[in-house]
Amino acid sequence: MDKVFTGFGFGPIMSGLFLYEAYRSGNFKRFVVADVDNELVSKVRENGGYYNINVAGKNGIRHERIGKIEIYNLLNSSGRDSITRAVGESDEICTALPSVGFYDRGDASGVAGLTAEGLLLKRGVKSTVIYTAENNNHAAEIFKEILRQKLERESNGTKILSGVQCLNTVIGKMSGVIRDPAVIDELDLERIVPGIERAVLVEEFNHILISRINLPGFTRGISVFYEKDNLLPFEEAKLYGHNAIHALIAYLADLKGYVNIAEAGNDAWIMRTAHDAFIKESGEALIKKYGSTGDPLFTKNGYTEYAEDLLERMVNRFLNDQVERVGRDRPRKLGIEDRIYGTMILSLLYGITPYNMALGAASGIISMIRRNDFGPHNDLKLPESPGDLSFNDMVSILDHLWGRIPEENVAFNYKNELIDLTWDGYRKLKDKRLI
Repeated sequence: MDKVFTGFGFGPIMSGLFLYEAYRSGNFKRFVVADVDNELVSKVRENGGYYNINVAGKNGIRHERIGKIEIYNLLNSSGRDSITRAVGESDEICTALPSVGFYDRGDASGVAGLTAEGLLLKRGVKSTVIYTAENNNHAAEIFKEILRQKLERESNGTKILSGVQCLNTVIGKMSGVIRDPAVIDELDLERIVPGIERAVLVEEFNHILISRINLPGFTRGISVFYEKDNLLPFEEAKLYGHNAIHALIAYLADLKGYVNIAEAGNDAWIMRTAHDAFIKESGEALIKKYGSTGDPLFTKNGYTEYAEDLLERMVNRFLNDQVERVGRDRPRKLGIEDRIYGTMILSLLYGITPYNMALGAASGIISMIRRNDFGPHNDLKLPESPGDLSFNDMVSILDHLWGRIPEENVAFNYKNELIDLTWDGYRKLKDKRLI
């Protein structure tokens, strides 16, 4: 129990996963976290450095109290100084920020700059790993490059950097923050700290994948994670499996007027569509692509087990997952290379026609129309009712979402087929009188 953990960001992934698992490991003597929410920082301090999370299992929700932690505000100089010193002592660091754009913002809250300053304070040859938990397949490489640029300006920077490894992560843990006091009370959740109308609700799943660590003699304090030599296949399984099917369920549920994802779990048509899309389209394509890796996930039995476990977890009523939360940011999620159409392209590449994913795509389009959620520069002229779309309207919508696709992009060759599949999905939904 002699290790030090430092985290940047205090959202549900940090509070309900990294800090939580570091605390549960019993291998750390000190827990330090930085955030820019001054009220939250102050309230955690007033609470003696303790905070609460709520963990949803199959049969109910349990409350966990974590602490003591040290928490500092990145927006004031004393907080930055404390974080910098903590980084210099840390064995394991985690960034859990809204995006990789927060690594180097060019201001005092730039996380990579503070990390570099802290690493320069390291004594001896102590090694450090940095978990990058942002939703980016190359987060670790991006963070490491910024560190390199900053540290190589210093006389001992290159030597220090040799003892640092940035790790990519594949986080399949579902989590969120509940802010509605009525919902918090209804679910009997613990507020994160007294005086803050906010509750962290996470599932108990903790099968998290990370890059293989190659620092000589380094032993992780957070021992529950699984190291992989190449994370790309698992990142694609997350995007084209977990994320794609979660969005598909949300868009189909929205069509039916459901508010909570758990309601979809009781809808046989939605769950059958999701099951077939997951196993027969996403799964078969990924197994064809990555079966040669020899990993059990990319076998028929392994992927089926993965899919069926996730389908059960996604609709867990104790997670209180909202249809709108899962489906939001539709222009991005319906992008040509994102979860829905990315999965469809992958399927087509391996000779599989993604009819079920096309139902998710068409449902997402309808959901977007109903909310006029087309993103910036929207000059589309569409019928008042989503049920009156023409084929040309669908083409215009998808052209708006996808923009110009470069000829060298694999999606370029499948554009027309994707449009036809989406239109076919739309017509099937009309036939079922869901539009």
